[in-house]
Amino acid sequence: MKSLPPRARKVRILATLGPSSSDAETIRSLYLAGADAFRLNMSHGTHEVHEANMGHIRALEKEYGRPMTILVDLQGPKLRVGSFTNNLVTLKAGQKFLLDKDETPGTAKRVNLPHDEIYEALEAGTRLLLDDGKLVLRVQAVGHDRIETVVEIGGPLSNRKGVNVPDVLLPVAALTDKDRRDLSFAMQQEADWIALSFVQRPEDLAEARRLMGGRGALMAKIEKPAAVQRLDEILELADGVMVARGDLGVELPPQAVPPLQKHIVAAARRMGRPVVVATQMLESMIKAPTPTRAEVSDVATAVYDGADAIMLSAETAAGDFPREAVAMMDSIARSVEGDTGYHDRLHFTETKPDATTADALAEAAGSITRTMGASAIVCFTSSGSTTRRVSRERPQTPILALTPRGDIARRMGLLWGVHAVRTKDIDSFEEMIGKARRMSLRTRIAEAGDKIIVLAGVPFGTPGSTNVIHVAHLRGDELKGRD
Repeated sequence: MKSLPPRARKVRILATLGPSSSDAETIRSLYLAGADAFRLNMSHGTHEVHEANMGHIRALEKEYGRPMTILVDLQGPKLRVGSFTNNLVTLKAGQKFLLDKDETPGTAKRVNLPHDEIYEALEAGTRLLLDDGKLVLRVQAVGHDRIETVVEIGGPLSNRKGVNVPDVLLPVAALTDKDRRDLSFAMQQEADWIALSFVQRPEDLAEARRLMGGRGALMAKIEKPAAVQRLDEILELADGVMVARGDLGVELPPQAVPPLQKHIVAAARRMGRPVVVATQMLESMIKAPTPTRAEVSDVATAVYDGADAIMLSAETAAGDFPREAVAMMDSIARSVEGDTGYHDRLHFTETKPDATTADALAEAAGSITRTMGASAIVCFTSSGSTTRRVSRERPQTPILALTPRGDIARRMGLLWGVHAVRTKDIDSFEEMIGKARRMSLRTRIAEAGDKIIVLAGVPFGTPGSTNVIHVAHLRGDELKGRD
C-alpha cells in the first residue's frame, strides 16, 4: 500500500469525471494532482461507465489506503421546447411567439412546449428564458394549451433548447423517473453523496431522503431563486449544499450571483453544513492549459469565503487538460491559504455554537489550539457530527477524524480541513489517547514533540455524545500498536 501525507490544503477539490477522465490512470493523475473527491454527473454517460469509474476510485482508495469520496449528481427535470421544421429559427425582438401543446414541428411563429407544469404556473408579465437565457420571452396571456409571448431578446433558437422559468415556483418534483433509477443505482454502488438538482423548497428533499434509506448524504443544489428564498429551511434538511452558479446565473442577473454566493456560503457555514462552490471556475481550461486571471480570482474568492469544497465540471470531465486544471486549482487554493490574512478573512463569518456540550467543545478546541500551539485536532467520531462541528470553526490546524465506519470516513471527504481515517473503535480513555497519538504520527499530521487536541464522546461509540477534550503530547516511541 502506498502512503501519502495528508493534504496541507484545507479546502477540498471536487473533480467531475467524464470522457476526458474515465480511465484508471487519468483518475489517479487527478487524485495525485490534488482531487479529494469525484463527481459523477448522471446527465451524461451510462450506468456501465459510471460503475467502471466508481471501481477505479475504489481501487485507488485501496492502493493509497485513504478513503475517497464519490458524489453522484442527479440530472433533475429538464424543461425544453420541441423541434423545428428546419431545425433552427431566428426570433426577433418585438415579434409575437406562441408556445403550445401541438407536437408538430415548430416555425418562427410557434413551437411545442410539452410541460403542463409551466402552463399551470405562468401568468401575464412573467418571463421565459430559452437556451440558457440567451433569448427572453415576456408572457402576454396563458391558456390551458397555449402561452402567448412577445420576444424581448431575440436570436437563433434550435431544437430541444432548455427553458428556464425564474419568476415563479413551478409545481415540478425534484426527482424524475430517470433520477429515481439513477439514485437506486447510486445506492447500490454505495455512493457517498447524492446531489439533488432543481430544489425549490425543503419538501423537495423528502423523497430523495426516503429512497436513500439512511445511506449516503444528501446535498441540495441551490440553482433556483425559489431555493434561495427558503435557504435556511433547505439547510435544516440537507446534509450539505452546492452553489450551482451556472443555473443561478441564467435565472438571475449575473451581477446578483457573487453576493448570493457569499450569502449561501456564510449561511451554510453558520449551520455547519458543508458547502461546495461549483460551475465555470476554470472554464477557459477546457481548451487552454492556463486559466484567465479573472478565473484565478474567482477560485480564490471562494477559498477566502471559507467554502468547504470547490468544484471542476467540464474542465476535468470533457476538457483537454484535466490534470492541469486540478493542479491549477490546488495551486490557487494553497496560495490563498498561505496568505497571512487568510484566517482573519475566514472568520468574517461568525459561526455561533449552539448551546450544546459538543458545540462548546468544538469551539474550545480551536481556541486551545491557538493558545497552546497544537499541531492538530483529533476527533473520534461514529457519525461524523463531531468532525463537522470542528470543521465549521475553521481552526488553523488540520483535523484528523478517526472513525470505525468506512462510509462515514468517505463522507467526510468534503469537509474543510479534514483528513479521515478508518480505524478500530475504542473502549477506554487510555486507548483513546494512545490511538490519537499513534495515528497522528502514523498519518504524519503531527510529529514527535508536538501537542494535539483530542475530542471524543463517552460512552464511546455513541453518536452525538462529544463531551471530552484532552491535550496530549506526542512521543517518538508511540508508533507501536495495531489500529
